[in-house]
Amino acid sequence: MDAAQQEATARARELQRNWYGEPLGALFRKLIDDLGLNQARLAGVLGLSAPMLSQLMSGQRAKIGNPAVVQRVQLLQELASQVADGSVSAAEATERMDEIKRSQGGSVLSNTTQTTSGSGAPTVKRVVREIQSLLRSVAAAGDIIDAADTLAPTHPELAEFLRVYGAGRTSDAVAHYQSHQS
Repeated sequence: MDAAQQEATARARELQRNWYGEPLGALFRKLIDDLGLNQARLAGVLGLSAPMLSQLMSGQRAKIGNPAVVQRVQLLQELASQVADGSVSAAEATERMDEIKRSQGGSVLSNTTQTTSGSGAPTVKRVVREIQSLLRSVAAAGDIIDAADTLAPTHPELAEFLRVYGAGRTSDAVAHYQSHQS
């Protein structure tokens, strides 16, 4: 790889970090490991071609163009955390992956696959990820931090919100969200 390709790959990975919270190579490798998949099966569940998955993982492509695929990635991340905490068995995970694969990215599937509280409300993590996704679709993490720094002297709570949700880790945003519930 020449210097220009290396620079383009580094830029793509930085964009992925801003848009998705981490480079897609790392994110997809976690899903592969946590759910016991190979790249071809992951590509199939997500609705991507194997070459497209490879390009996203290697940083040759920066963005997932299809919003339904992005939603499937989020559903798989949630499923992987449920497998990790033992609330979903390996057999159930395989069944859920088939449901995720068939989904078109609409809300019908999300009601059956996400963990809900007793009231039927979405999980805190789902809400937090939606907020993060919205903020990160509007601006890059560095721009969000700059805006937070500008707001901090007069609106410290709003600045903290921007920092935590716009450029922070999901676990920190979940903690912030939970600490601000009545």
